[in-house]
Amino acid sequence: MNSNKINTKCVQAGYTPGNGEPRQIPIIQSTTFKYDTSEDMGKLFDLEASGYFYSRLQNPTCDMVAAKIAALEGGCAGMLTGSGQAANFYAMFNICECGGHIVSSSSIYGGTFNLLAVTMAKMGIEVTFVSPDCSDEELNAAFRDNTKLVFGETIANPALTVFDIERFAKAAHAHGVPLIVDNTFPTPVNCRPIEWGADIVTHSTTKYMDGHGSCVGGAIVDSGKFDWMTHADKFPGLTTPDDSYHGITYAEKFGKEGAYITKATAQIMRDLGSVQSPQSAFILNLGLESLHVRMPRHVENGQAVAEFLEGHDKVVSVNYSGLKSNKYYNLAQKYLPNGGCGVVSFELKDGRAAAESFMKKLKLAAIETHVADARTCCLNPATSTHRQMTDEQLAAAGIPAGLIRMSCGLEDKEDLIADIKQALED
Repeated sequence: MNSNKINTKCVQAGYTPGNGEPRQIPIIQSTTFKYDTSEDMGKLFDLEASGYFYSRLQNPTCDMVAAKIAALEGGCAGMLTGSGQAANFYAMFNICECGGHIVSSSSIYGGTFNLLAVTMAKMGIEVTFVSPDCSDEELNAAFRDNTKLVFGETIANPALTVFDIERFAKAAHAHGVPLIVDNTFPTPVNCRPIEWGADIVTHSTTKYMDGHGSCVGGAIVDSGKFDWMTHADKFPGLTTPDDSYHGITYAEKFGKEGAYITKATAQIMRDLGSVQSPQSAFILNLGLESLHVRMPRHVENGQAVAEFLEGHDKVVSVNYSGLKSNKYYNLAQKYLPNGGCGVVSFELKDGRAAAESFMKKLKLAAIETHVADARTCCLNPATSTHRQMTDEQLAAAGIPAGLIRMSCGLEDKEDLIADIKQALED
């Protein structure tokens, strides 16, 4: 399967039925699993054998879908979580505990920013935010002796900045730590961060991977390339005995390709339990089977809408990396040669009033907090997620009152443009 192209992996990877077995991934809707002897089950609890005993840790359906996502990203192992936010937290907390430090791009999803700056700070984990456009000197100055990882988003939500994966990976590795990249918006169809040096990749599978607004979920993929033992003093959770599993040292017992995901599953998921349900995993897999077909259409529609908006006299600016005028265009050509995603943001000239009028007139695009769906949806932060802020506060935060974020779905691009055009009319 590793030699197959990504289109084939979307359809076939993760599960190969045997003779007379179900063609579709089976839904193993069971909390527990039966064994003949206590000794058999004991081997699982000692991590001496592979298998399943309780679906809070692992479930066969979830593992099949995780294996598909790992194959798509070019990783060695993967796991599903209950949400994308859980995936990012687990991915970081698996190697960064109290007293640790994280270097993160400042241009990331607001929920993840709060996770790092507020919630994980309460857990004794510090973070230094750096601009994705920072100089190499500024980036290297952000590292400390207790830095455990670097984090960024391939295409940031909602800023739509493009992350220079290779540059940040080189800096991370020079300081002996891994790079974790949230690849939600491009998906592995349009970018595979591991090929550019990322060590761990996360996803909110709720977005394009599901693609139909059906199930909340997340995923973590390990490249299997980071050598934890070479930097053993930085990652004691992986390189020293775990007393909760009879003194197992993950990096020694499971090696580079197994240590990270085994610990995340056997320890972090065991204790925190943000599991994805087998039913949700099954629905996610249906989305994955068409991901390679859907992503080009999202990109095509996003590009067409961005080009139309850029030429409209009521639009101040358009943010989409596929436009040659975009500051990230050259970086996008490097990492996203087939396009990034279908999300476009743009600012209307007459601010809040114009945005409110525009949103009311839309007929095809739905007003939602969601993005990356088969159906086009949009949001004006000033009148929804950021409605408590004044226009001055919004401007200071880099979110103009007239800003619209539109996630272009799978509809015909001409129909989307016609809907936008009529909504912009007086």
